[in-house]
Parts: sequence; structure tokens; C-alpha cells
Amino acid sequence: MSDPILFGSAYSVYTRTARLTLAEKGVDYRFDEVDIFAAGGPPATHLARHPFGQIPAFEHGELRLYETAAICRYVDEAFEGPALQPATSADRAVMAQAIGICDSYLYRAGVWDIYVERMRVPARGGTADEAKIAAAIPTVRKALSELARLSAGRPFIAGPDLSLADLHAYPMLTLLRLAPEGRDLIMEMPAIESWHQRMATRANSVKTRFAVE
Repeated sequence: MSDPILFGSAYSVYTRTARLTLAEKGVDYRFDEVDIFAAGGPPATHLARHPFGQIPAFEHGELRLYETAAICRYVDEAFEGPALQPATSADRAVMAQAIGICDSYLYRAGVWDIYVERMRVPARGGTADEAKIAAAIPTVRKALSELARLSAGRPFIAGPDLSLADLHAYPMLTLLRLAPEGRDLIMEMPAIESWHQRMATRANSVKTRFAVE
């Protein structure tokens, strides 16, 4: 079977999660850049892969997938390499809960309402929406607090070993930390700050860095 293909953009937190997963498993793959924010919207060829026009999408032989959690779980289970899902049912549940927290609460509030408003909007000549930033801070604080609680002093979010939860959270927190408000929120929680520093030194984190880092 041919190598898998990942369709996405290097600036995307979800694309980076999929790239990190493939890298941690040691999978050879092709990365095709797709800019869903280009003039005219997502290309028709990409809409055929992902009917909602989001990224990433994934192909491996006849299999086509979208939704990052589904892609990463498939990669972990279909390829050789270190397991990225915990061995116990309890820790796998913690992993799933952490991923849910990231998707439901951290992504919108942390990436879009804090990072994009504070960093990207002014860079493009706009004015940050201060009310949006202020309203997002309590949600992000609670999400970070819950991730710290779930880790319970362990090296990684869902246990003693790296898991899909860490690869899901790391790109989001990396962008969040670039905004002053995000950095302050992370620094409030030493467990999260030390976890992020450990993640940042991993070879695959360096290899998949955002251009803005």
C-alpha cells in the first residue's frame, strides 16, 4: 500500500496534531498543503475529501478520513511504532476527556478568541476585540486547570507516557502562549508550563514548528 497523504496547512493546530502523530509513529507520508482561507474558499478537490471544508483530511489507500481525532487514532492503531493510547481503560478515558476539553473549550477560546485576536488581527492591520479576549480568559483558565488536574502530577496529560492527548493539546497551547494573556494563563499553572516546555523540546515538536514560533 502506498504511503498515506495528509492534506492540511502548516499554520493549522489540527494539521500539526496529525503531523505530530505521524512523526511520533515514524510513518512516512506525503503532506499536501491546502489553504481553506484562500480567495474563493476551500478548493473543490478538498471539499470532495472533507465536505465541511476544514483541515486536515487524510488518505491511505482506499481509506479517506477527516476529523483529527479519527485520523490520529487510525494512525496509532494501523502503523508500527510506540503506542500513543494508554494501556489502561482509565487512562484512555482521561485521554479522550482531555481531547474533548481541547476541542470543546480550549480551541475556540484560546486559539481564536485570544491568540488570533491579540496577535493575528493586529498583524493584518485590524484592531483586537478586547471584549472577546476578556470573555475568553475564564474559559481558557478553566480548561488549563482541568488539563492540569487530569495529569495529576504525571509527566503527560493521560499518564506516564506520551499520548494523543498531548499531541492534541500541544499545538493549541503553543499558539495560546504567543499571546500575552495566554502566556500569563499558562504561567499561572506550573504543571502546564513545565509540560509545555517538555513537549517543546521533543524532536518532532521542533520539526513541525509553526512559522510564528
